[in-house]
Amino acid sequence: MTNLAANLVATAGRVPDKVGIKLDQAEVSWSALHRAAAAVAGQLRAAGLEPGDRVSLILPNVPAYPVTFYGTLLAGGVVVPMNPLLKSGEIQYFYEDSGARFSFVWPDFAEEAGKAAAETGTRLVVCGPMGPADGQFDTSETAAALVTEPVDRADDDTAVILYTSGTTGKPKGAELTHFNLHRNAERSATDIMQITEDDVIMGCLPLFHVFGLTCGLNTSVQRGATLTLIPRFDPAKAIEVLGRDHVTIFQGVPTMYAAILNHPNADQADTSSLRTCASGGSAMPEAVMKAFEAKFGCQILEGYGLSETSPVASFNMPDKPTKPGTIGRAIPGCEMKLVDLEGNDTPPGEIGEIAIRGENIMKGYWNRPEATKEAIPDGWFRSGDLATVDDEGYFTIVDRKKDMIIRGGLNVYPREVEEVLYTHPDVLEAAVVGVPDDLMGEEVGAAVVFRPGSSATLDDVQAYVKERLAAYKYPRRLWTLDELPKGPTGKILRREVRPADAS
Repeated sequence: MTNLAANLVATAGRVPDKVGIKLDQAEVSWSALHRAAAAVAGQLRAAGLEPGDRVSLILPNVPAYPVTFYGTLLAGGVVVPMNPLLKSGEIQYFYEDSGARFSFVWPDFAEEAGKAAAETGTRLVVCGPMGPADGQFDTSETAAALVTEPVDRADDDTAVILYTSGTTGKPKGAELTHFNLHRNAERSATDIMQITEDDVIMGCLPLFHVFGLTCGLNTSVQRGATLTLIPRFDPAKAIEVLGRDHVTIFQGVPTMYAAILNHPNADQADTSSLRTCASGGSAMPEAVMKAFEAKFGCQILEGYGLSETSPVASFNMPDKPTKPGTIGRAIPGCEMKLVDLEGNDTPPGEIGEIAIRGENIMKGYWNRPEATKEAIPDGWFRSGDLATVDDEGYFTIVDRKKDMIIRGGLNVYPREVEEVLYTHPDVLEAAVVGVPDDLMGEEVGAAVVFRPGSSATLDDVQAYVKERLAAYKYPRRLWTLDELPKGPTGKILRREVRPADAS
């Protein structure tokens, strides 16, 4: 395997007439997807794209996404996925940092992208549902020869540059190679979700995010499964599509599961075909997992990964015992261990930072050798996540290294407090953060979203947690929010949670 796009060529040859991508009533066969991607590849090459040139995608979950993604790869380009909600200044930074020559853009986002492109010289191509809109390339380029076979690329050539949000500083671009992405999709399809041509995968994770890209799109292309898209996650729409399209595999972040579980239409959901659910992105509260499995009669497999690990690094596997609350064991082709601040292995039973190495580790950060060396000092990628590991190799995330609260010299891990908060019957969502305190250095704070119609008070919630955790762990500062701040996948953004009276 060299170019990742070879998977599309193979699947289109094997099952040409099977529906590959679905969006409501629109259905695209694998052969039609290949032809559309080949046309994009031809137009890019005619417009001057050389192998290794960067092409950004600013698109929602519509068929144009796989068309332009695989079209870029067929032509030998490097894809730079971008969040459609970015503003012009943010887009300009990504264009400049990546050196993107072309950018495929959805009409709704063309104005912001256009302001950025005017500063960088990036060529904008506005897309319709199936790809570039008519007339977007010059006539001669529109008539360009199809590129049906992928341009040769080496295994360690960069296929995708994924920008990581980070908690400080400017985003960095993680370079994922053709080999990284091919093998991680293969592991996800074979070892975790056991995907076949007969499966229907729910595509509600954004394709510009590594979870949706690898586990949704790339596994579907490899296996010939159908990917049914939702342009932007909505629990009512997800419930509708689950039954309408007989979805067998659902992939989501914990807030998606909670939103579906707590939706008024949940009791009418037809999940008779649903077999496997994969959760990642952040820790899933056990209370949510157990309630979802009981209500919908499926198994949730929780796992772990990062943009820099393509993303999947560990998972609860279907052929081994699952342990709720853990992120499972390292997947085949990947090793994980815990290290201390000096990089030494931590003693059994102690908390350490997850370090990872294997076929899924990024090539490095784009044009940032120092940042790459800091992240991978000795061949092991430092994740920034703190965890424990049991004697069977199951890892349990304790928290982000940066999120740990130090209260009066004692370590408090927000996730542990959140787990208790989620078991309160009136709490819909919760986020625990450190709040500056003159006496303790940091105090434990909690933002709480109550269920509609709840009569519980913050004092009730505080007393509930106080009964269940050590005295130094329960939140002294609590406040209510209508909703918690979330990122593009629905992951709760702790770094944006702060008391109403904080500046």
